Amino acid sequence: MNIAAILFAIAVLGGIIMAMIRLSGRDYPPMWIAIIHGLFAAAGLVMLLTVVFGTAAPTSIQIALLLFVVAALVGFALFYHHLKGRPLPIPTMVIHALIAVVAFIILIVVLFSAAT
Repeated sequence: MNIAAILFAIAVLGGIIMAMIRLSGRDYPPMWIAIIHGLFAAAGLVMLLTVVFGTAAPTSIQIALLLFVVAALVGFALFYHHLKGRPLPIPTMVIHALIAVVAFIILIVVLFSAAT
């Protein structure tokens, strides 16, 4: 789970950068940032999947996984807009971010509670 958390943390940084670019008035961030963000998030998702399906993961981690999957689906919709050269819809960005942040917080809380 530690590796998944690190990968998601890097994805979070990319997401913050992209949100700042979009909210500054540009229609979308550079494609390379979107790709790196998606790759780190996907790698984190794969790592979390291996934890959930490879061990007896707590229910809270299963909920985090489900939320990350939903965030990924919304992220795919945003990426589709990006590929088509359409402005990224800010409400969709906010929904994507909120779902991902809640999932990330759940993951971090479980990690810290397991460490103590």
